[in-house]
Amino acid sequence: MRIHCKIVVVAVCLGVFLLLYFLGGNAADDPLLEKVEKEVNKEKVKDNNSHSRTLGHRRDAAPKFADKSSVGVGVRPGLSSGARREDKAISRGGSVKAKSKSQSNVGRPARKQTQPGEFMHLAVVACGDRLDETLTMIKSALLFNLKKIKFHIFAEDPLAPQFEKRLKQWPRSVSVKFQYAIYPITFSVGDADEWKKLFKPCAAQRLFLPVILKDVDSLLYVDTDVLFLRPMDDIWSFLKSFNSTQLAAMAPEHEVPKIGWYSRFARHPFYGVTGVNSGVMLMNLTRIRSTLFKNSMISSGLMWEDLLHPLYQKYKNHITWGDQDLLNIIFHYNPECLYIFPCLWNYRPDHCMYGSNCKVAEEEGVSILHGNRGVYHDNKQPAFKVVYDAIQEFPFEDNLFQSLFYPIQTKFLETVNTLCGRIPQVFLKQIEKTMRKVYEERVIKHVRSHK
Repeated sequence: MRIHCKIVVVAVCLGVFLLLYFLGGNAADDPLLEKVEKEVNKEKVKDNNSHSRTLGHRRDAAPKFADKSSVGVGVRPGLSSGARREDKAISRGGSVKAKSKSQSNVGRPARKQTQPGEFMHLAVVACGDRLDETLTMIKSALLFNLKKIKFHIFAEDPLAPQFEKRLKQWPRSVSVKFQYAIYPITFSVGDADEWKKLFKPCAAQRLFLPVILKDVDSLLYVDTDVLFLRPMDDIWSFLKSFNSTQLAAMAPEHEVPKIGWYSRFARHPFYGVTGVNSGVMLMNLTRIRSTLFKNSMISSGLMWEDLLHPLYQKYKNHITWGDQDLLNIIFHYNPECLYIFPCLWNYRPDHCMYGSNCKVAEEEGVSILHGNRGVYHDNKQPAFKVVYDAIQEFPFEDNLFQSLFYPIQTKFLETVNTLCGRIPQVFLKQIEKTMRKVYEERVIKHVRSHK
């Protein structure tokens, strides 16, 4: 009986002990389980926000942080092995979770933000009745560009609000592709009225771009009567071709010295054999601002801002084409600073009205059309006018082939008996090639990336 009682007492004690153990254990585990549950919920929210469903996505993402393209956004190159170690640790517990989370967010904002190098910069100077012509130029650049563009528009006071109004009317699908800033016409040295009347109204403003746009590294300047027939990205890439001394790029004024203006009539120094045309000018402004330019006035050289006014004072009675002549004088004394690109990047009536003398344009087509001499607005060279009218009238977001290329091609048939229209491939070849390229970049690659 005593043995039986002892057994019962031991069993009761053991039962009480086990009951207390489990109750105490569950009570101790509840906060931990609650913590784990909260961490899991946080992880789910995090995964939803980053569009990942499994921890395998983390392992896939690790090599991306080690990719060379990520180095520029603040991620060190050798993270892949560490990311793998952290990924293994995640399955063991939450001790490295905070560290892993902070590293996984390092590069994301930078990919969304626009880096300075992602923008191309284009400057234009508009005065008088050049509003529509300037907007058509801007439109042509936006029809084909791949990278975003920032436009620096220098305009007379009456034109500034008109630019604002017209640019804001463009559809959002176009406005997201560019930014713009509008500046007054200003000249940092000399008589402003004298500079303004130097040649075409306000054209001398281009000489002061390195001084005014101090925060811009590189820039493409174009006249208002310029049309892009291929992406601006392509001429922008010439900046990478500059050697260590080159700081600007222009095309020759003419291809044939016997009929070139400078080689026949210039009364001042000019670049090379035929001079250069400044209607399309690619500039590394940083280099221009930091270079001492040789000249015929001071043997020690002058900085750009200090050079302009004395140079003008010396040659003002000998120059015909204003600021372009001053640029020719500067690069005559500093030829090592200039990069020359082919005439197809600045194709003017001079290249076809005396016979076709830009052979590279016959082979590849015109890349940038420069309608100087007012040919967009009269009937002297209808081939130029056909292209201008088609781009000006093209409705944004319409089909490029149907609403731009075909009208140009059709109307071009009426110009084949004119001096510049008799070689239609010069005007049409690059437009067609560009449209195909744009279609491949914006449609085919876009579709493939979403498969």
